[in-house]
Amino acid sequence: MVVIVPARNASRTILDTLDGIRAQDYRGPIGIVVADGASTDDTIETIVRHHPDVRVVTNPSGTTPDGLNLAIAATSEPIIVRCDAHAILPPDYVRTAVETLAATNAANVGGIQDPVGRGWWQRAVAVAQSTPLGVGDARYRLGGEAGAVDTVYLGVFRRDALEAVGGFDSRFLRNQDYELNWRLREAGHTVWFEPSLRVAYTPRSSLKTLARQYFDYGRWKRYMLSVHPSSVKARQLAAPVLVVALLASVPVAALVPKLGAIVPATYATALAGTGLVETLRRKDAAAAIAPAAIAAMHLSWGFGFLVGQRPPTAS
Repeated sequence: MVVIVPARNASRTILDTLDGIRAQDYRGPIGIVVADGASTDDTIETIVRHHPDVRVVTNPSGTTPDGLNLAIAATSEPIIVRCDAHAILPPDYVRTAVETLAATNAANVGGIQDPVGRGWWQRAVAVAQSTPLGVGDARYRLGGEAGAVDTVYLGVFRRDALEAVGGFDSRFLRNQDYELNWRLREAGHTVWFEPSLRVAYTPRSSLKTLARQYFDYGRWKRYMLSVHPSSVKARQLAAPVLVVALLASVPVAALVPKLGAIVPATYATALAGTGLVETLRRKDAAAAIAPAAIAAMHLSWGFGFLVGQRPPTAS
């Protein structure tokens, strides 16, 4: 059993992450490998000072897929647990995931990305990232029954299956999880969602960084579909279709105002309704501004998808 952690400039969060791994109730040895992506802060020094037995490998490119692949190559354990440097695994995470792997014979087991915000804006984003209007039907966002899915958050992998499909594709600076899970499923393996695996996630702290994040998600999803065209799902087209419809509403409104107002008015009503329902349901006033976060996510993702991501330059 080994936990791999891609990290870059993570000195403020890496100790909590490593402490969470150390606190696992799994009965058996757990190795830890951190792939440092050319950090310019004291990430490595912090690890060495507080967890000297943690192995650190150097990731010169600094990208997440390269870091993950380097960490995997530096290990030999049959089960590989991915953990990000800003995540804190609950104490029963590894044990539950390993038991689920054995029970389902899946290639990858994962659970829920649980957004937990501090302050008004982060709490609003947390609401946006856990509502159907915000994220569609993704079980790793919304929860649901255990079962086979297209992708999960993080992941606990069988090494043999992971190596058989070639590991993470280094071309995908974003969306590398979904792309890997796609290849696992295409190879006949199962990706399994286990709702009891819930890992806290800290949302972006500003509108600008949230928009940038989702713009990149959209760009890389377009690239994903250019590489694997048959992987497309209806929910992945919703945001770009929305953007096109809103843009088309402008000239239509100039000619027929009532007709041109249909799409913007319908969308605004859906946003407002979600904000009201979530505010009442969660009893948190921050949910009232969740519509702004949802709109930022949708429009940024949609524009990013329409712009697209050019193929990465070969090194």
